[in-house]
Amino acid sequence: MTEQVPAGEPLPPNPGAAPAFPGVPSREDDIEEELWSGHYSGKAMVGMWVLGGVLTVVIPVLMALFAPDWGGSAWLIVAGVLAVLWLGMLLKYAYERLNARYRLTTQRFFHEAGILRRTTDRIEVIDMDDITFEQGIVERMLGVGTIKISSSDLTHPQLMLPGIDNVSHVAGLMDSARRKERLRRGIHIEAV
Repeated sequence: MTEQVPAGEPLPPNPGAAPAFPGVPSREDDIEEELWSGHYSGKAMVGMWVLGGVLTVVIPVLMALFAPDWGGSAWLIVAGVLAVLWLGMLLKYAYERLNARYRLTTQRFFHEAGILRRTTDRIEVIDMDDITFEQGIVERMLGVGTIKISSSDLTHPQLMLPGIDNVSHVAGLMDSARRKERLRRGIHIEAV
């Protein structure tokens, strides 16, 4: 007697059945899970924030020491320049934070860019040839850096992801996903 399955319900697996299409992964292999998602981290701008703070202190001190007889208008100009400096840094941070989003799954990497008009590109993790990251001294102390992805993707053969928090872990996740997907599809890692 055959078992009746209600409409809309998935069929139960048949453990003894041969695959419908030999060489094509089964549905269980096709499950795509999110491994990581992120965006630009403000930690990447710490050097710029520190420089802005130093300039905010040093410029007025130097003015007071070397040009004490300058009038109030000179102080207003310096205050205006420092305000523009800080506004520029805040705008850069807002742009970097809002402009790009990233998502890594077991099979694909998604890169979304744009604020008013958003473009989403997908790179198959199997097409990633090399994943490296770089960090400066301050970035190493904060655990942030830039990931570089070299791939056979036509739209982004070289993709730079600046300001990634916990960069070594994220680069490791990407590399691990790439290796697992290549093994799953039976592609030798050195052959691609």
